[in-house]
Amino acid sequence: MERVKFRSQDTKQQAFAKAVRERVRLYFIDNSISKKGNLTLYIKTILMLGAYIIPFILILTASIPPIVALGLVLIMGIGEAGIGMSVMHDGAHGAYSSKKWANDLAASTMFLLGSNTVNWKIQHNIKHHTFSNVFEHDDDISTKAIIRLCEHAPIKKYHKYQHLYAFPLYGFMTFIRLFGEVFMLIKFNKSGIIKEHNYNPNKELVKLAITKITYLLVILGLPILLTDFSIWQILIGFAAMHVVAGMIMGTVFQMAHVVEGTQQPLPDNNEIIETEWMVHQLNTTSDFGRKKSLLSWYIGGLDFQIEHHLFQNISHVHYPAISKIVESTAKEYGINYNLKGNFSDALVSHYRRLKELGNTAPIKTMVN
Repeated sequence: MERVKFRSQDTKQQAFAKAVRERVRLYFIDNSISKKGNLTLYIKTILMLGAYIIPFILILTASIPPIVALGLVLIMGIGEAGIGMSVMHDGAHGAYSSKKWANDLAASTMFLLGSNTVNWKIQHNIKHHTFSNVFEHDDDISTKAIIRLCEHAPIKKYHKYQHLYAFPLYGFMTFIRLFGEVFMLIKFNKSGIIKEHNYNPNKELVKLAITKITYLLVILGLPILLTDFSIWQILIGFAAMHVVAGMIMGTVFQMAHVVEGTQQPLPDNNEIIETEWMVHQLNTTSDFGRKKSLLSWYIGGLDFQIEHHLFQNISHVHYPAISKIVESTAKEYGINYNLKGNFSDALVSHYRRLKELGNTAPIKTMVN
C-alpha cells in the first residue's frame, strides 16, 4: 500500500551500500559467529523478565507496606521497558534466534505488557524501518497529541513550549499504546496493510481484545483479589509502572531520530526519494554514546540505531562490533555518520530539536 520508493543514481551511494553489506557479512563469516542472539542475550532476557515478574509476585504474596509496593512497581516499570527494548524488539525483528519459534516467543513477551505483536510489526518493522523519518509514512514522527516531531507537520501556538512539556508526556507512551491499539489496528485494516501482509483482520482484532482483557484482569484483578491494597492504591501503582516504562522508552526512542543532524526528507511528485535506501537510514538516524555501560546493556542496543536500521535482522548484541565497520565505511565513501558523544549529548540534542520544531513553520519543499 506504501508507494514511496528509494532510488539513487549516485554511484558513491550505491558503492557504499554494497561495501557495508559485504563487510558486515564477512565479519560474521570470518569470526564464525551467528548474527542472532547469544548467551548474553538469553541471560538478559531472564533478568528483564525477572525484574518485571518477581516484584509482581512479591506484591501478590507478601505482606508489604504501600511504600515498598510502590518501589516494586517502579522496578516493574524498569523491567517492562527492558523487555520491550531488549527482548521483544529482537524477537519481533527475527534477530533473537535462528529458530522461528524462539523469535516468536521473544516477540510474544509484548503480550505481558498488554500489547500486540502484529500492530508492532506493521508500525515499527514495516512503516518505521522502511520509511524512517518520512512524513506521513513513518508513524514514529507523527505528531503525538501536542508534541510536534516533524518539520513538515502543522504547527500550533502551544508547540513553542513542547521542549518543556514533552518529556513528562513521554510517560504516557505505554498508556496510549495499551488503550489506543484497537484504533491503530482498525486504521491499518482500513489502509489494507493488514491483508497485504497476510494477517486476518477479524482474527487479529479478536486476539487484541482478548490480550487487553487478560492483561487488565491479571495486572489489576489479581491485586484486587489477593492483596489488602485499596483500588485507588492499585491504580496508582499501575499508573506509576506505566509512566516509568513510557518515560524510559519514549525518551530513548526519540534520541535516535528526532535530534540535530537527522533529516526528514519528502518524496518528490512521483513518490521517489532520490537517495539509496541505506544512505537514507544514515541520513535519518543517529547513534549516541556507544560505550560499554550498564545503560547501553539495558536499552538493548538502541544507542546503535544506525546499525539497527541497516541490519535489523542482526541481534543488538553484535552492534558494538559492526558499528566500527559501518562508521569506517561511511567515512571512506563520504557518507555522513551522525554520532552523539554520549547519552547526555543526545538528550540535549533532542531537547534543542524539540525547541526548534516548536518554533519553525512547516517545510513543504519537495525533494528532487
